[in-house]
Amino acid sequence: MALTTEDRLEITETLSLLGHLADSGGPDRLEEVFTPDAVYDLTAAGMGAFTGIDAIREAAGRIAAHGPVAHHLTNVVIGGEEQDGVVSALSKGLLLMADGKVESIVMADDVRRHGDGWRIARHVVTPQRAPRRLDAHSPA
Repeated sequence: MALTTEDRLEITETLSLLGHLADSGGPDRLEEVFTPDAVYDLTAAGMGAFTGIDAIREAAGRIAAHGPVAHHLTNVVIGGEEQDGVVSALSKGLLLMADGKVESIVMADDVRRHGDGWRIARHVVTPQRAPRRLDAHSPA
């Protein structure tokens, strides 16, 4: 099923709200962005993966003590159609750390309709630690 403009806007708002909740200490509102069985995967950052709202909420509390002070979402690209009720989204993020450093991440999300809107079912965060360049011989 093709996504409507309203679907795309709501998905983008859901992804954006996650950063606002992280920055404002709003773990009590995670149901607004995640499905009950969501997976939050920080394996590439060395922190493991967490399944379910309660596990994500607990991890958020631990991470907040030494994590970013600000999350900024950018470059959101949403898949064109639902596949078995799931839509994929790819985005980038900039993280402002307490020491003033800025880190770059890539986020891959699977979102699906839940309750009254779109919610994140799988959120995979990958730090981008080295520049990625197109090889002159590879297709763009």
